[in-house]
Amino acid sequence: MPRETEAREPGGSGRVATRTVLPREASPTSALLGADPEAMKSLTSESSEEGLLDKVELRRQWVSQTVEEVQKAIYHLTTKISNQDSRFQAIPYSFTYNGNIKVLAPSQFLVTVPVRGLAGYREAWERRWRYYTLQGTRLPCPLPGPEGLQQWLEVQQFPRSLWLWHEADVNIEGDLVPAKVLQVFRTLVEDAIEACHLSGKVSVLTNGTAVWVAMETSSGPVEIELAPAVEIPTAWSKKARWPRCLTRWPSPERVKCIKSFGFALLARLNYHWQLSFSLAERVLLEQLDEDGGCRRQCFRALRQLKEDVWCPGHRPVLTSHHLQTVLFWTCEKYPHSKDWQVFSKGLLRLAKKLHRCVSQRFLKHFFVQRCNLLQHADAAELDAVAQKLAFFLKDPQISLP
Repeated sequence: MPRETEAREPGGSGRVATRTVLPREASPTSALLGADPEAMKSLTSESSEEGLLDKVELRRQWVSQTVEEVQKAIYHLTTKISNQDSRFQAIPYSFTYNGNIKVLAPSQFLVTVPVRGLAGYREAWERRWRYYTLQGTRLPCPLPGPEGLQQWLEVQQFPRSLWLWHEADVNIEGDLVPAKVLQVFRTLVEDAIEACHLSGKVSVLTNGTAVWVAMETSSGPVEIELAPAVEIPTAWSKKARWPRCLTRWPSPERVKCIKSFGFALLARLNYHWQLSFSLAERVLLEQLDEDGGCRRQCFRALRQLKEDVWCPGHRPVLTSHHLQTVLFWTCEKYPHSKDWQVFSKGLLRLAKKLHRCVSQRFLKHFFVQRCNLLQHADAAELDAVAQKLAFFLKDPQISLP
């Protein structure tokens, strides 16, 4: 049976922190970490599961309120930006789900701002060297080629393109240069903040190439990355060699549907555009449990433990996208409905996969396997998370703040 202990927070707030110790099931991972096999029986305690899922619901309500405030500000800003420069689209206000706003952490958001005037995308294979700086001057040596999720983007890849994309403020030698697009966009954001009278609430952060803004919400400060996005709904990137041979999840019919949503290219770096499959990932996530499984429930619980216990913080080394990728890989390995009928087993399975990836500092992108999503993550922070996950797997328990 599980046991619960209560500890009141210091300072006389009267708030109760519940620590639920969960029975565990035997597994190779627990043996490797030195866990007591007798203690690893199951994670089926109703009180344990309900306590965690109650916290998940509270998180959902809190984040929904923050998203609502962020969405209103983004709507006003992008509407003003679009009126100033027709290359950037306004993000409409949505009363349901806004696919342009991605929650990476409760205080960290990625907002993709679609661009207009680029249509009819064609994959380019010509290998030509780039010899220019961001100012357009000539370099003696070629620029490094794109890796992983990165690629060049030439305006000629769009047979139907607005004349403004041929202008020197975004174009060098026929290439659409993301850093120059971001320079234009940053100025528009700064002007829009002033014009929308949001200066006391929203401010532009100056670090790095990408456009980040800080915003005050009723739940506290948040940071938002605004990334111009070239949406390509009519094609699937040749870098994304998916599905893999002999995989049984998802079904061939579902794969065809998901690939029909295409991909996007985000301006976040200097010279290379970054591949994004956020719409395909969202469709994959939404249709996970049509067989009655508990995959999404397990994912939400894993995310809650990550945010509360294993990797809290304002800009965590692990985001929801990392956990989502872990979920997809685990679903591919365990494709059957019977594998996802017991919440406790599913949660432990995801935690083990996450621990392995963090320990090895290696997490393959689900669609572009050559990309390691942890390649540039801080090694010390990853090691700290790995240690906390190891403790959890050795002695699975949920300690709710």
